[in-house]
Amino acid sequence: MNLQQRIVLLNRLGEYILQDNDNWQATKQKASFQNSWFTPEFIDLATRNIALAFLQEDKLTAWAQQYNIPTENTNPKNVGIIMAGNIPLVGFHDFLCVFITGHRQTIKPSSKDDVLIKHLVQQLNEWDDATRQLVSFSELLKGCDAYIATGSNNSARYFEYYFSKYPHIIRRNRTSVALLTGKETPAELDKLADDVYQYFGLGCRNVTKLYVPEQYDFIPLLDAFNKYDYLSDLHKYKHNYDYMLAVLILNKQYYMSNQSILLAESKELFSPISQLNYEYYQSIDQAEAALVNNQDVQCVVGKNHLDFGGAQRPSLTDYADGVDVMKFLLEL
Repeated sequence: MNLQQRIVLLNRLGEYILQDNDNWQATKQKASFQNSWFTPEFIDLATRNIALAFLQEDKLTAWAQQYNIPTENTNPKNVGIIMAGNIPLVGFHDFLCVFITGHRQTIKPSSKDDVLIKHLVQQLNEWDDATRQLVSFSELLKGCDAYIATGSNNSARYFEYYFSKYPHIIRRNRTSVALLTGKETPAELDKLADDVYQYFGLGCRNVTKLYVPEQYDFIPLLDAFNKYDYLSDLHKYKHNYDYMLAVLILNKQYYMSNQSILLAESKELFSPISQLNYEYYQSIDQAEAALVNNQDVQCVVGKNHLDFGGAQRPSLTDYADGVDVMKFLLEL
């Protein structure tokens, strides 16, 4: 398959996602049954973002031109991809990068998120049989020429050991933060709620910590967060909320709440499900400086940084961990 054929197929896949026919609806429902953290709302959010931000012919063409991807890949490599399963189709961008560059790929999907990616690849197979030579699935990744693996800090150590002899990208735990000034508008706080609550905060681009000025007024923030109070109706989320509330009370730790999230002062970047950490700063410049080279931070939301509400809407060139996957693939 040449580059233009691949772009046309990917654009068709985006149209398929947006059309939402019976077959696709059934697949999304199956994915939701398999993983109860994958609610229909958040599956729709993830797949629509992929269709609109990634799978548009003009965007794909511009992206390919930016990297001077050749029309034909005359020496395709086999790239092994280990996908995470924290949010729906979180590994799709890796699949997309390998596919558009014309390399072959062997995917080991997460057991928590294998329904959606397998279905979308099956659609490509039905439209063009040549894609069967480009994409396959396996529980064991052996004999690949390069590897892209995403997992926890613990699993990353194993990935480094097993794949050290091959070209590789290894990703670890990351999270995102928001840097607030106290002058945010109600509309901005409303969008910040999306950055915090979407996907239950399980994504590396979810905001799990706030940096706020001293004497910050949390009331407008908690009021804005009320839009997601309905999450407390979901058993698994409510269970986490109740558990973390009990921990805070037993530890006699000060907290604030709007019934769907717990705000707790902490130095930790990562926060449990249903909890949002915060830390006061004296100088916003010092707070920014501490975040610039922090390897645990995926992105920073706030003024002069990523727009509020933009954390879970990455573009084609928003590479996880800041590692340019396209450059990596084209240099194989």
